[in-house]
Amino acid sequence: MIRRLTSSFAAAAVAIVALTATAQRSTGHERATGQIAAGAFAYLPGSTLPVRVDGFSAPYALALLGVGRLADGGVYAIPDDARGGTAMVIAGNAHGLASRSLRIAASPPDGSSVVAVASYEDGIAYHEPGDFSLIGMLATGGAPSDVAMDARGRLFATDTQGSALTLATLRPWSVSRVDDVPLGDDVAVDATTDAAFVTNRDVRGSGALTRIAPSGKTVTLVTGQTAEGLVIDERRQIVYVANVNDATVAAVDARTMRVRRRIAAVDRVFSLALSPDGRRLYAVSNQSADSPFAAPGSVVAIALDRKGTPVVARSAPLTFPVGIALDAPAHRLLVTDESADEIDVLDDRTLRAQRPAVATCHTPWKPTLDPVDRRLYVPCARADRVDVLDARTLARLPGAPFATGGYPLAVTVWHAPASANRSSR
Repeated sequence: MIRRLTSSFAAAAVAIVALTATAQRSTGHERATGQIAAGAFAYLPGSTLPVRVDGFSAPYALALLGVGRLADGGVYAIPDDARGGTAMVIAGNAHGLASRSLRIAASPPDGSSVVAVASYEDGIAYHEPGDFSLIGMLATGGAPSDVAMDARGRLFATDTQGSALTLATLRPWSVSRVDDVPLGDDVAVDATTDAAFVTNRDVRGSGALTRIAPSGKTVTLVTGQTAEGLVIDERRQIVYVANVNDATVAAVDARTMRVRRRIAAVDRVFSLALSPDGRRLYAVSNQSADSPFAAPGSVVAIALDRKGTPVVARSAPLTFPVGIALDAPAHRLLVTDESADEIDVLDDRTLRAQRPAVATCHTPWKPTLDPVDRRLYVPCARADRVDVLDARTLARLPGAPFATGGYPLAVTVWHAPASANRSSR
């Protein structure tokens, strides 16, 4: 329990200090010095940051000086229209006192391209695509595991520990939340309908898929056991969902939200990629011979126009594959390996290695291929960094890997219209 003080900051701070001093005199114990958990970066407008104190236990009183407000439940919130500045949060009770100074960034520049990184520990980090410098951190109040942006610059971020989706728009800048999206894992946006789709790891004991309409209305469908990866066939309006713990892929009608087909895939099916013509699905088996599953990982190709046994190709055993990106012009599958700290490069037709694996940073997760600038972004969870490779040569770009928020798991890139036009010429 956290009690929020409604008086002025000065009065609140005096009250907290007096409370702790009285307790120190009456009990004879020294007052503990705590620390309020927060990052060293600047927070973007629209951020919500639960106030957590290390060093002494709740309940404690809170006080605030500067930008933002203290919301119910002990949450520090920055309004969408904040233009930068600073804030100080103070927490205290009879056992301790803690304070934290925070920097507030301005919202991302209007009309500028951005790279957004879902960092599980901190929120969504917005970076400049040129030099990868940090614009600011959007604290979502949860633990984002994936992020996606549509052509209009709307950002969708999951909360793998909660039940709300964060929606941030660039022009004009605003941040809102959509409820009834439990334990979100992967997210993708359907450009045809502007709907967003999120896999849910657990809904009443089963995995599921949630569709979020442009109005914010949600519909959730059970798809199998422990839903993780997804990919959308926009032409046919089918969403493919990887059900990790039953080795199937569910083909869901995007309009009716009904399962059209269940496809026998591979054990521990985790990440998915789809060919441009929608006829071949690639699935990652997130296993390792040295893991508790005691089986090697691999990638399989599934012919979607074939019934019976649709798996038509299988890679050689891989160390511990986790994420996948398809570079169709180069006929490449780029598969991250969370144990070997490398990227396997496979031919998308045969699933044989095209070239030796490419070394990257520690624990690479979900790769993203930017088709405009021909860059491969690889978030490295245990390095707190994002690697960036030239998709043509697979050489590392200057300035990479760049620092980002804690435990990054996914990346999305948005090109402003003018920037996209320049890049495509």
